Amino acid sequence: MSRPTKTKTAKVQAMLQRPSGATLDAICKATGWQPHSARAALSGLRKTGLQIERTTGEGSAAAVYRIVDNGAAAS
Repeated sequence: MSRPTKTKTAKVQAMLQRPSGATLDAICKATGWQPHSARAALSGLRKTGLQIERTTGEGSAAAVYRIVDNGAAAS
């Protein structure tokens, strides 16, 4: 019996849907990708129509990426 496989891109999308979002470092650790590959995946998700917001914390906090709800734009 085989299990359905979850792609790394699907894993990244699930991370971005959390209210807390995900940092680039967290995405890299979860997927095993280098930072440039993780950024390319974010760009690819944007090309599919997802709106991804990038927020930076105060001081030296890492940027957090999250998917913005597009419900208002659908009208």
